[in-house]
Amino acid sequence: MEAIAKTKYLKGSPRKARLVIDLIRGRNVSQALAILKFTDKRAAQPISKCLSSAIANATYQAEQNNIAIDPDGLWVRNCFVDIGPTKGRKRMRPAPQGRAYREQRHYCHITIQVTSEEQPKDEKALRAEAAKARRATEAQPEKKAAAKKPAAKKTAKKSENEQAAETPVVDVSASAETIEATAPDTATAPAETGDRGWVEGTEENTK
Repeated sequence: MEAIAKTKYLKGSPRKARLVIDLIRGRNVSQALAILKFTDKRAAQPISKCLSSAIANATYQAEQNNIAIDPDGLWVRNCFVDIGPTKGRKRMRPAPQGRAYREQRHYCHITIQVTSEEQPKDEKALRAEAAKARRATEAQPEKKAAAKKPAAKKTAKKSENEQAAETPVVDVSASAETIEATAPDTATAPAETGDRGWVEGTEENTK
């Protein structure tokens, strides 16, 4: 069951009314009325009256056709604002630098359509579900690879342990003794000579 309600020659610009009408598009009737009740805009009250009229039209048509519908099950299928006429009065408002702006009185027409049909899913919800399914399919091979990784680590550890067992053990103390035996004795080593052939640090050169 569908019903339409219209409000014509509403005082105000259509651009300002569209800011309010966009809040209730695709929402349940009870949610839309609650949003309009707490919206601090001048166009909220007339739009709320138009929505209530659409609900009343839907219930009346259902009674005429002997169809039982729940008013709370209705949702806003379509709603839009059309531009109305501008009042034919010529007024000028002073502007900076000696200019003048023309004043106009704007009017707009509001149309709201409600229906009791099953509400389709939002496009954003459908995109989110598709993305979630895609991530789940992409994560399956990663999980399988992650399950195989621990076995590979165990084999690597085994190979390292085997290599450590095969490598010979070097006696550190023996190597230190051999280094000390082969190292030159610094106490008995001759003193370094300079460029002139005489020995630095001797008593003869210091005189």
